[in-house]
Amino acid sequence: MTTEQAAEEPTTVDLLGVGAGPFNLSLAALADGVPGLDAVFLEQRPAFHWHPGLLIEGATLQVPFLADLVSLVDPTSRWSFLNYVRLQERMFPFYFAERFHIPRAEYDAYCRWVSEKLPSLRFSHRADGVRWDDDRQAYEVEFSRVGADGAVLTTGRMYARHLALGVGTAPHVPGPLRELAADPDVPVLHSADYLAHRDRLRAAGHVTVVGAGQSGAEVLLDLLRERPEGREGLAWLARTPAFSPMEYSKLGLEHFTPDYTRYFHGLPEATRDRLLPAQWQLYKGISADTLSDIHDELYRRALTGGWPDVTLTPGVSVTAAARRDGRVELALEHGDEGSRATLATDAVVLATGYAERPVDGLLEPLGAHLARDGSGRPLVDHDQRLVLDDKVGGRVFVQNAERHTHGVGAPDLGLAAWRSAVILNALTGRPVYPLPRRTAFTTFGLTPADRATADGTHHAPANTDPADTDRAHDDRKECV
Repeated sequence: MTTEQAAEEPTTVDLLGVGAGPFNLSLAALADGVPGLDAVFLEQRPAFHWHPGLLIEGATLQVPFLADLVSLVDPTSRWSFLNYVRLQERMFPFYFAERFHIPRAEYDAYCRWVSEKLPSLRFSHRADGVRWDDDRQAYEVEFSRVGADGAVLTTGRMYARHLALGVGTAPHVPGPLRELAADPDVPVLHSADYLAHRDRLRAAGHVTVVGAGQSGAEVLLDLLRERPEGREGLAWLARTPAFSPMEYSKLGLEHFTPDYTRYFHGLPEATRDRLLPAQWQLYKGISADTLSDIHDELYRRALTGGWPDVTLTPGVSVTAAARRDGRVELALEHGDEGSRATLATDAVVLATGYAERPVDGLLEPLGAHLARDGSGRPLVDHDQRLVLDDKVGGRVFVQNAERHTHGVGAPDLGLAAWRSAVILNALTGRPVYPLPRRTAFTTFGLTPADRATADGTHHAPANTDPADTDRAHDDRKECV
């Protein structure tokens, strides 16, 4: 470690976060209000950006503005969205705008404002490896300070009593299209890169959008609005049986409460694995407003005579892809009919979602100490901790890497502040952020629910798997 780094970084911190996306940014913001807690967060990017390729004009956040980094736990925090609006001198315009769902670009700007002011964040710092140092009773974290091009400038080492992994997700490219997507000369790209390639896509004679989630709908609508009438040259393919709206009823949204998260966590592994795919409309559906906008645009174009040159086909899988005669040829199969066809297109946008980044690579030295479920996935307890054996004294908290144990709410922004509070309460051993006993009108299940107590801690239900139980609270300083 250089002299500069030694002065910049503390020798040992209470909490070291890896990654600074919205979830660890929430944790950093709430940790900033805990007296005596020494926390540092490493992020390899040079600055905060939230899905920059999808900040399409007019696109709004799918959760209310109260689902910011802190408000659902501490609405008085200086890091709240309302305080951000106040400091921007936009409180009255925001009040009169009557926006419950803010523009996506505004959420991105708000998070960047927080990230630039929090003293605990270290951008352009990449965590390279983690191991447990038994002598220090702390994790040794090797890191690199990187330039804008990713080149390593300097390396260093830090120690942390506990870790919080918020490494986020990565764009998912289905197997049949990976080879083409990896070739920069072939116009096959993930929707995460849409805005960077929008001009190229607008100029293409025919564009195919694959995927029936919100991103796919927004990309299709954006392209449709710029295409000449009668010569739109668009196709929208989806594996789902329909272009379906997201479940947005008030009681349906209670699946994104701590109550449901605790209920889901207490279910057997096989039941959890069966439930998740069936709940796709809770988190993979499309905003009803966006679907309405697409239909309105298509209807408007149909008024001039003839149908627009737009093909919307659900229930279809892409089974193969190849480059032929300067175009992309997609092999399609319809799930219900069993029929097959070929589609030639000039460009493909893959709105096929995101996959959780595995933590195994970073935590490889801890692999022998990590408990796993029947499918080899890390077990995560009620307090967001990886289940480690007693040879490792420090805790490793995870964010958005636990859908298999915590359910559909894991990637939802509305649970960010609550999950951060759970982590901080577990880390310190006291209710630094008191949590409510109940958060839903729905009672999930017939057995007693795992409710939060008045001090913000949890009592596990009687049928909890021993591998999932909380460890003793010692060292309390803490698609195609």
